[in-house]
Amino acid sequence: MGDIMTEKTLHLKKMLEDMKARGETWELLRLFGPSGPRVVVEGKHAVMLASNNYLDLANDPRLKEAAKEAIEKYGWGAGSDWSIAGYTDLQEKLHKKIAEFKETPAGLAFQTGFATNAGTLAKIVGKGDVVVSDELNHGSIIDGIRLSRADKVIYKHLDMGDLEDKLRQVHDKYEHILVVTDGVFSMDGDIAPMDEIVKIADEYGAMTYVDDSHGEGVLGEGRGIGHHFGVQKKIDFQMGTFSKALGSMGGMIAGEEYVIEYIYNTARTWLLSAAYPPAVTAANIKSLEIVMQEKDRVQRLWDNRNYFKKELESMGFDTWKSQTPIVPVMVRDSKKAKELAHKLFDAGVFALPIVFPMVPRGLERIRNQISAGHTKEDLDYALNAYEKAGKELGLI
Repeated sequence: MGDIMTEKTLHLKKMLEDMKARGETWELLRLFGPSGPRVVVEGKHAVMLASNNYLDLANDPRLKEAAKEAIEKYGWGAGSDWSIAGYTDLQEKLHKKIAEFKETPAGLAFQTGFATNAGTLAKIVGKGDVVVSDELNHGSIIDGIRLSRADKVIYKHLDMGDLEDKLRQVHDKYEHILVVTDGVFSMDGDIAPMDEIVKIADEYGAMTYVDDSHGEGVLGEGRGIGHHFGVQKKIDFQMGTFSKALGSMGGMIAGEEYVIEYIYNTARTWLLSAAYPPAVTAANIKSLEIVMQEKDRVQRLWDNRNYFKKELESMGFDTWKSQTPIVPVMVRDSKKAKELAHKLFDAGVFALPIVFPMVPRGLERIRNQISAGHTKEDLDYALNAYEKAGKELGLI
């Protein structure tokens, strides 16, 4: 039986071997301990530059204490889906906290950010509708649009003229139009101009949806891209995640009360997935409270980012389009990007190469993600490693 099964899947082995030959596979590295500004990875102490932990909350003692208290009161597992018997009073509190955080009438938590996009987009538009989507939107947005069966029109990345052209083309052909964009784009670290997007969409009667996963805790004093541009009450669907700057786990969506009720009554990823443990719910509530209260934490993040980016550029590195704590170092070659990452790791800096298909061929890079928890000593240590490795590889 084993040989027969193997024969059926040999085409996958060949596809994997081809990917490895092109340098397009991931090498999984194990952390031995918590995620933080400095970590132990594969037994080696290193400065962490590969994490989404922008506000250094992933190991915050207050989140851990909130989780412990929830375990004592609610146990570990939720026991069911939220839609059946896994919905606690603690979860209701989280939903109200999401609405407060996003400055909307209502909020809803999902199991993951991917589940939020895939489940929500599949239900707020459908066959006969059209989605106008930025060409560099996240894969979860792409999958959600596919599941919706709506037509899709792509506009050039952050090109507001092209967005308006596309809306003009579809305006009289569809009853429902949805403009979808990432807020902060996770590979380049650039920012969608949400004020302009909302204005243009309104002119053509289109709804707006933003994936704020990399903007929460980073933009708008931590409240995200809507707050950053002062349009938080004008965006129809504000999506986000707890797994990045908020240091925890899960996704979220915020909007009008009837919108949220419609979503949790229709989105299969919400209805048909088990609720996450109450401990996660409690940690999520605490993380939102911290971000709303501690604006100095967000400022430290930006101080660190500005210093690190300036020093990299002074050495001669190309940081591409970065406007946020996502700071790429452009290499433009898959194998050389991996070689740079290995040299950095040998020097005690954990920074991952980003290669095709995550980015187009010719735009390979190391993606650095700065944290509020990094000290100047951490950043200088990493910068010294970059300078040495960059010279050895002829990058600077």
